[in-house]
Amino acid sequence: MILRQEEIEHLMKLKIRDVADFPKPGILFKDLSPVLKDVHLSQTIVDHLASHFSKHKPDAIACLESRGFWYGMPLALKLGIPMIPLRKVGKLPYACYQEEYALEYGTATIEMHTDALEKGWKVLVHDDLLATGGTAMAASKLIEKAGASVCAFSFLVELEFLEGKKTLSTFGSEVHSLVKY
Repeated sequence: MILRQEEIEHLMKLKIRDVADFPKPGILFKDLSPVLKDVHLSQTIVDHLASHFSKHKPDAIACLESRGFWYGMPLALKLGIPMIPLRKVGKLPYACYQEEYALEYGTATIEMHTDALEKGWKVLVHDDLLATGGTAMAASKLIEKAGASVCAFSFLVELEFLEGKKTLSTFGSEVHSLVKY
């Protein structure tokens, strides 16, 4: 049975757990772990995302460490494209491009192997959560350094009040989130 996005959002909201003061005081963390326990919902999520993004014909999907890997790899397999890991500094063993960015609660740096993408590729950026857009913006800059371009952004959850979608709209690429708070 194929579910509409509104139905998927409803089911996900029933599963997503709020954790107060994580990773630091004042942050209300959206924990997706309970969603991972639901195999049928997880398969529905992957199927929906694959159907939605197939129109963009991405050459690769760049997934952000670590929660972006959860649904990013199955999505890559479903689309028949490579999954490119974007990781925290020092985690990748080969020559890397680096990009520093601001989080809603600090700063961080992500890396991508210099040979991860081919010039001219269209890349789907995937992560679990869109907050300020800083992480996805950094991912976009890494992709551009490799001579590729972002064709769309994919998120499971979007915190609309932080206006990350507005930040990412400067790329002119679609920003799609399954659940909005």
